[in-house]
Amino acid sequence: MKIVLASNNRGKLAELQAMFAPLGVELVRQADLGVGEAEEPFRTFVENALAKARFAAAHTGLPALADDAGLCVDAFGGLPGVDTAYYCTQFGYEKSDANNVRAVLEQLQGQDQRRAAMVSTLVAVRNPQDPEPLIAVGRVVGEITREPRGSNGFGFDPVMYLPEFGKTFAELPVDVKNAHSHRGRAAQQMLELIRSRWL
Repeated sequence: MKIVLASNNRGKLAELQAMFAPLGVELVRQADLGVGEAEEPFRTFVENALAKARFAAAHTGLPALADDAGLCVDAFGGLPGVDTAYYCTQFGYEKSDANNVRAVLEQLQGQDQRRAAMVSTLVAVRNPQDPEPLIAVGRVVGEITREPRGSNGFGFDPVMYLPEFGKTFAELPVDVKNAHSHRGRAAQQMLELIRSRWL
């Protein structure tokens, strides 16, 4: 089965392809099929993921999988949330993972409350009008470190510290990270949903 991934993020594609391998599902990036980015006008992960999945399915004729994920920092009232990818731009930085990390560390300077959650919401649709989208949510709670640590992963992985491992996501081996990350948890749920509902 071929499923279009409603993302152009190579990091997400690599992670999700590894996780979906047991199903024999081939994930194809929408960009590789000539599809641009969908609008993401909503304030929740699930609404944006659904919009992206429907958009990708409509433009490719394939079932679609979309991920909307982000960092929710307690000290910021749950933000940046759906604006995670562009977080640093509000502080005058150019959009990049490194600048996002820099901005969150600057904004948390002097703060002792550093609790945060990484959230991944996966939505899959069989077609653009699918009335029963599959929805899976993965969530990991940890703390924002005071400086980046580790070189694996992407996004906020170098500053997302997981007390149960005593390490950041970026310090964990890839297989361990994939098994325990927010995206890994959502993907495990999604695999079960696709297996039981679609195959």
